[in-house]
Amino acid sequence: MSARDFQRAKVYAAEEFVRTLFDRAGERANPVVEFFGTQLTLPPEGRFASVPAVQRYIDEVLAMPGVQRRWPGAPPLRVRARRGVAAAHYERSADAAVIAVPEQRGSGWALRELVVLHEIAHHLCDDPPPHGPQFVATFCELTEAVMGPEVAHVLRVVFAKEGVR
Repeated sequence: MSARDFQRAKVYAAEEFVRTLFDRAGERANPVVEFFGTQLTLPPEGRFASVPAVQRYIDEVLAMPGVQRRWPGAPPLRVRARRGVAAAHYERSADAAVIAVPEQRGSGWALRELVVLHEIAHHLCDDPPPHGPQFVATFCELTEAVMGPEVAHVLRVVFAKEGVR
């Protein structure tokens, strides 16, 4: 019996807020954002044009020395295209671990660094429930290791604001 994914909606809402923050900074071509009374400089967020580009990114992230030290022995992770544009997801079987991302027109929201890091965090954290406290901690640590402390800070603050544990 799996644990109830009690904070899934809150996690998604918080992440949507953070992605919007990145989008607005990009629209203004200014990485400096006002965030709860503090000015932060956001790093550029990677965007991907294809499933092979996402695969290269995943391979690079999992090969980072800091990621390997923190999550030693993480098995390989593959990416595949999925139908539709509504969701990305992580799946694990006895044979493989796979991230499925939409690649069709209108799926640009999924072909971005924050979404791919969310799915990699599922790969690195098996603790139930899928969007529980251990997952959230893993996602924040991974984001800090890959994108920097500013992004991890923004995520932690927005998660707290949304009531995510």
